[in-house]
Amino acid sequence: MIKRAIVVGGSISGLFAAALLRRKGWQADVFERVDVELKGRGAGIVSHPELLDILDESGAGTTDLGVHVSDRVLFDREGNVIKHRHFPQILTSWDRLQNLARRVQPEGTYHLNHNLVGFEQDANGVAVRFENGRIEKGDMLVAADGFRSIVRNILVPQVQPLYAGYVIWRSVVEEADLDPATHAAVFEKFAFFLEPGHEVVGYPIAGQNNDLRPGKRRYNFVWYRTINEKRLEDMLTDATGRMHAISIPPPLVRPDVVQEMRNKAETFMAKPLLSVLHTVKSAFFTPIYDLASPSMAFGRIALIGDAAFVGRPHVGLGVTKGAADAKALADAIASSGDDVDGGLRAFEEKRRPIGDLVVAKGRELGAFLDEKGARGHANGIDEHHQDELLRETAADSFLHQRTAREEAQDGV
Repeated sequence: MIKRAIVVGGSISGLFAAALLRRKGWQADVFERVDVELKGRGAGIVSHPELLDILDESGAGTTDLGVHVSDRVLFDREGNVIKHRHFPQILTSWDRLQNLARRVQPEGTYHLNHNLVGFEQDANGVAVRFENGRIEKGDMLVAADGFRSIVRNILVPQVQPLYAGYVIWRSVVEEADLDPATHAAVFEKFAFFLEPGHEVVGYPIAGQNNDLRPGKRRYNFVWYRTINEKRLEDMLTDATGRMHAISIPPPLVRPDVVQEMRNKAETFMAKPLLSVLHTVKSAFFTPIYDLASPSMAFGRIALIGDAAFVGRPHVGLGVTKGAADAKALADAIASSGDDVDGGLRAFEEKRRPIGDLVVAKGRELGAFLDEKGARGHANGIDEHHQDELLRETAADSFLHQRTAREEAQDGV
């Protein structure tokens, strides 16, 4: 009998899990809580070779994935390039990856408007209950429902996101809106600017509908900024006086909060990136959190992606990690034959150390942004940290170093 996976969460990691499990002979259905197709979430995504391989293996492919860049640069306040590093990567977008992964879902296997409210499991499988009254049964539940995971909150309610001490402002601007001088300075490269308590990053991504033609692309603008918890509470409070837990929907960010952000940028930001910000029509912020689940397998239930571990965006591995979790899950389940529980244990043994490592690396790269770090670098960011951030931001080399160490240990 064909085994069935119930995948909760219709974003990228859930889509990868369903596609890869089907390729191993499973039936898989994806249940998403919202009632409309997901789109327009996030902005720029940095790709890695592992992600490209999984896109191919899942059937989604990598055709016209994004914008190719070859170099990273670090600006000073005047816009002079003070550091340069050759670092080829493909810079894509959340929308493009979501569309590619969504396209390979067979008709009738992707279900909107299904908000999970509970589940039961036994030695034979799981039964999942949704708010609309529907009950679905399967051999395994895959929780790909993000860092606010309902499944994780039921299983381990004590595991909650921990505020890192800073927020990230995000926006995208149209390539055509950049003046020629700004375009020449920032486009076709991965740009950085560092100050105590601040990190500004920018890079090109595809335009609307994945348009990769010069002049039709967009520029992804990111600003990490140290914010204490009292100020964060104010920023998370909308115009009606309601404070939103964890994060605030972009349309509800108060205009005075946005204006204060713009005013602050005028006092310190590198001129080319400040010029980008001047073209920004709308921006939103998200507090940065760490989250690490003590387990990824609970009987017949697997946590993947941000439901299990949330690493800070400096690592640039959120999507790749979720995709790799999905692949490891499908591979472990296939290798286990009929022993689903054993397959889930093997999956956790392989992926939980990776999740811990990603969280730790994110903390390491973001350490200079917390309040203590900001005070410790009052005279500027030293060259060691400059080089480290230019070399290791949105890079996966630390994972390869771990693999090499493991292989060396196995050979002993």
